[in-house]
Parts: sequence; C-alpha cells; structure tokens
Amino acid sequence: MIVAGGSASQSLAGELAKLLHAKRADIDIRRFPDQECYVKVRDNIKGQEVVLVQSSYPDHNAIELFLLQDALRNSGAKTITTVAPYFGYARQDKSFTEGEAVSARLMARHISMGCDRVFTIDIHKVSVLEAFTVQAENLSAMPEIGRFLAARKADVIVSPDKGSVDRAGIAARAAGLKWDFLEKKRLDGSTVEIKPKSMDVKGRTVAIVDDIIATGRTVITAAGQLKAQGAARVLAACTHGLYTGGSLPKLEAAFDGVYSTDTLESPTSAVSAAGCIAMALGNLSG
Repeated sequence: MIVAGGSASQSLAGELAKLLHAKRADIDIRRFPDQECYVKVRDNIKGQEVVLVQSSYPDHNAIELFLLQDALRNSGAKTITTVAPYFGYARQDKSFTEGEAVSARLMARHISMGCDRVFTIDIHKVSVLEAFTVQAENLSAMPEIGRFLAARKADVIVSPDKGSVDRAGIAARAAGLKWDFLEKKRLDGSTVEIKPKSMDVKGRTVAIVDDIIATGRTVITAAGQLKAQGAARVLAACTHGLYTGGSLPKLEAAFDGVYSTDTLESPTSAVSAAGCIAMALGNLSG
C-alpha cells in the first residue's frame, strides 16, 4: 500500500503512512504562474494499491484532487482509495430554491470518477454519501477527540445543540465521560440563556465539540455563559477547524483551549484523524 498526500493534507498523509508502515508516494505538485495546477507521480506505482489523502476545500484543492486521481490512474495504480478528510460543499446537499446547483452531489460524482472507493471524515451531512457512485463510508474522529479531551482533564462533553449530540456521545464514550447538549432558552425579548440540558457545570471543565467550527459565534457566546454559570474551564474541539472571517483569535480569547484535527491543517491541529483512517483501511484488508 502506498500513501499519496495532496498539498492540503501533507501532515495527515504523513501520520497515516506511519501508522500503516506504508511508503509515501513521491509526487510533484506545483503551480504555474497563472496558478493552474501541475501534478506528476514520480514513483513507479504500477499495480499498487494507493490511498490518496486530499481535502476538497477550498476550490483549488478540489481541482488538485481530481488531477492527483488522474495522475495516479495514468501511472498504473491498481486501486485508488480517496480519503477526503474535509469534504467541501457537503452542506449544499439539495436545492433549497429553484435553480440552485446541488454542489455536494456534483462533488461526490466527480470524486467517484477518479477512484474505487471513498472515505470522508465527520462529513456534515451523511446523506451526501448516497451521491457517490463508488463505495463511500464516513469515518469519525470523535473518539480521538474524546480521548484527547480526557487527557486535558475535561469533566463533561457537550454539543452546541441537540442535533449534534450524537457526536458528543461518541467522543464522550471513548473518553469515559458524561455528555449533554446545550439548550437555548429565551428569557425575554433580548436575552437568551445557553446551558446544558440536564447538567450542572459549576466547578467543572466543559468541552464543547462539533464537526465544524466556522465563525464560532454560537460557541463563543456559549463559552461566556458557561463560565458565568460557574464552569471552571471551557474548551472547544472540532474535527474541521475552518475559522472563517478571522475567528480564531476570538475563539482563543473566549476559551481555555481550542483544538481541531489535522483534516484541515491549522495552529489548532492537536489531534490526528489518521487513526480512524488506518482502522478503516485495516478492516478492508482484513
């Protein structure tokens, strides 16, 4: 087995290769002066099973992903397993108004054209997997996040809302911790209270977990209220740290620690998603 890492996922590809005791493919990836992407596989991979690791976000990384798939196929790879650590456009899984492109479906179909199977990690909407035309499976980095938070002395794990409580449960069970979800309660026309549905946070270290942190507005508000309710510390952890609009400094000011995985490489990438990928690949070969 050979691991090929795109420019968006070099760190994760390296960790995965270590876990699998696999060779890293030597690939030349560069940009022309007009920013078009050039990809060339330098190794002899003919007849090899290749695992390609490349997030499809932002747009230029999606184009690189398609070129990597094509280069690997043209170089004689026996099979190509595409790992899209962060699957861009997963939130647009249907037309909400007439005339809209269904971007998740389009991306899934194009990725399927260049490989034999696909793995995503904590994809925002699992229903998107139905759009792939090859075998597709969603993996979760939540167990790794849960164990990481336990090592940071978290007492309880909460999700930002009821809809994502299952993720909090996966992380908490792996860590041996209790979990809950945050509930909003309007006190008057201008005041909203955010607190765990059924747990008292006084004196506890509370970790808020989610699949994606983008602007962070909701969790920043929640962190302030949890501290006002007596929480000793409040941590934030996610699989995909997007941090749009320059939100990371605001998050770091609001929390006692901000953590993410290496599905998107950033200063907060303290947890590797390589373990869940290696396990899934092991199940395939086993």
